[in-house]
Amino acid sequence: MQQIYDDIRSDFRYDHELNGCLNCGICTATCPSAQFYDYSPREIVQLLWTENVEQVYDAMQEKIWACAQCMTCAARCPFKNSPGGLVAIMREVAIKHEMQSAKDVLRPFGRVMLKLITTGNQLSPDMIQPDHFPDWGPNIQKVDGDLRILRKAIPMKTLQTTDTAWEISLKTSVEMYTIWEMTGVLKSLELMDENLFDVIEDFIDEKREEYEEWLEEQEED
Repeated sequence: MQQIYDDIRSDFRYDHELNGCLNCGICTATCPSAQFYDYSPREIVQLLWTENVEQVYDAMQEKIWACAQCMTCAARCPFKNSPGGLVAIMREVAIKHEMQSAKDVLRPFGRVMLKLITTGNQLSPDMIQPDHFPDWGPNIQKVDGDLRILRKAIPMKTLQTTDTAWEISLKTSVEMYTIWEMTGVLKSLELMDENLFDVIEDFIDEKREEYEEWLEEQEED
């Protein structure tokens, strides 16, 4: 627990995001997540400010994952705290330490991650199905139809396919993979879901080979 807390405190953003607390409650009063979940931005600030190591650890089991990262708290705080920014740090530390709470929360996003890597789009029409998004409520049933026919009605170039949202060039894809490597995204993925990481890594290697071949062809031409 102490090591986890120390990692939070040592983040270069920590001193910028936490400046004290007036206990005014404005952050919690304006927080969308606080209205629906057992979550309070003020509680996060106070836990970190008072250095309550055990309660910080407890908050990382569930509460920090309720934050929507809208940053309303940061905009309203008279002390210029950023509870949302602190939550972001805590989430990254949870991933670094391979906490089960992080794995449980991020696992459902595996399909989205794979889609983004393979097509360059987070979501595509073939993913918008009632069974995939039960938390969207009853209105999601309205899209349960022939998506290919509906797609053709969209007045823009979409390749008329339900597999992708729009076309991403090979160069753009390779650049995206490089950014994810350099910023540690893929390393974090490996900690959270090793099997998904292996699948994505193989796909990235294939795409890079294709891109290198394309560059060689351009040079020859």
